[in-house]
Amino acid sequence: MKRPAVYILASKRNGTLYVGVTSDLPGRISVHKQDLVEGFTKRYGVHTLVHYELFDTMPDAIAREKQLKKFSRARKMALIEAGNPNWVDLYEEIQK
Repeated sequence: MKRPAVYILASKRNGTLYVGVTSDLPGRISVHKQDLVEGFTKRYGVHTLVHYELFDTMPDAIAREKQLKKFSRARKMALIEAGNPNWVDLYEEIQK
């Protein structure tokens, strides 16, 4: 699944959220889960993939990431709940 993607990670249901962009979603989420890079997700334990969107081009993914980062917390949570109401970790889904 090496396609440009935007993703949202959460520390827990209704917890801390992180929005990111990558060209390799499974690889990037694995790095977050293993705390291999110092930063926000390691500091706050943000490891659960609760939302992602795939794109054909990286510029499109980056534009969507910028859009999502401007969303209010309530709007981000509504987006997550619309597609993943139980806040299930979607990591296994992207491994296929």
